Amino acid sequence: MKKKVVYWSPCLNPVGTLKATINSAISLSRYDNKNQNSITIINSCGEWDNSAKKLLENKVNLFNLSLSYFKYLPKFGYIKSRFSYIVIFFVSLFPLVKFLKKEKPDFLIIHLITSLPLLIFNIFSFKTKLILRISGYPKLNFLRKFFWKICAKNIYYVTTPTYATFNLIKKNNIFSEKKLRYLPDPILEPKEIQAKKNKLISLSKKFAPKKSLVSIGRLTKQKNYLFLIEAFSEIQKKDNDINLFILGDGDEKNKLLKRIKELDLADKIFLIGHQENVYNYLKEAKIFILTSLWEDPGFVLLEAGFMNKVVLSSDCPSGPSEILDNGNNGYIYKSNSLTDFIEKYEKICSEDDKIIIKKKINLKKKCKEFTCFNHYRVFNKILG
Repeated sequence: MKKKVVYWSPCLNPVGTLKATINSAISLSRYDNKNQNSITIINSCGEWDNSAKKLLENKVNLFNLSLSYFKYLPKFGYIKSRFSYIVIFFVSLFPLVKFLKKEKPDFLIIHLITSLPLLIFNIFSFKTKLILRISGYPKLNFLRKFFWKICAKNIYYVTTPTYATFNLIKKNNIFSEKKLRYLPDPILEPKEIQAKKNKLISLSKKFAPKKSLVSIGRLTKQKNYLFLIEAFSEIQKKDNDINLFILGDGDEKNKLLKRIKELDLADKIFLIGHQENVYNYLKEAKIFILTSLWEDPGFVLLEAGFMNKVVLSSDCPSGPSEILDNGNNGYIYKSNSLTDFIEKYEKICSEDDKIIIKKKINLKKKCKEFTCFNHYRVFNKILG
């Protein structure tokens, strides 16, 4: 009899969790040679409509929980996005209870708006095994810790994408250690990356191969791009040939553009928006830079490493230091330290080629831990 595995992950924006959810579901279907799994993603408000074709091609079911009102929900801005999540919570509550009672899945894997299924499982009794899959670095404030502890008895397993987060959860004694599992996110699909890398796309006319620095991510406080702009303004004074390209969209775009203009760097720093295919930019970049205040694990860092790029990253919690092995797989600077950033950048520029190559090889080996196949292999054992 097939295991019925269902994913709950209402996602407003193209964040890493969206990719982690789709790739996880597809991997459980694609590599299931014995045809033991039946995979479904719950479409709570139409947020997965654009992915329906891809999911269908990979034998992943899409269950429409309620009316499709996703396009009407505000998606950007802290207050507006929180309002949208509250709407999703209340509109989905009873339909989700009905779905669980009727479909009786073996596993419900929850990523985002986890408070809803956790609350439901605290009120109703289900045979379904609940798996809390922590995506991104968890901020363990009092309310979250309190709520998780109340709901812990109803959770079958808790998975973390890095050992650092595993140890953080363990240290706070929120869940029994027996329930904790390390599950690397399914970020890399080598065949898909190869196809995208080889697909010819028009790069920005200002992009200078091997002379351009690249950073990728949403234009939010988390990514710390104001710091990157300040840092670039300093290093380009000594290395005037370089440009900086930031790929992504978000709330802080106008703030970043204003600062770029103030520093008179409009012809050196380019915000080119969200790009479906980032691999051509990574392929031709001189260095990939990550300045985030927190990551777990750091999707674009892994993509850059898989593309054999030298990586310069902040030591933010909790993924980058683990992935870069405290500097053995790349270069790490002290978060928000302009002096240390410049020092590490200059070290990259003067480093012996043999050391650079060794770091790239080490990083690529680490990245293979985050392939879709390895995720399937580990997750399938967890599901039993």
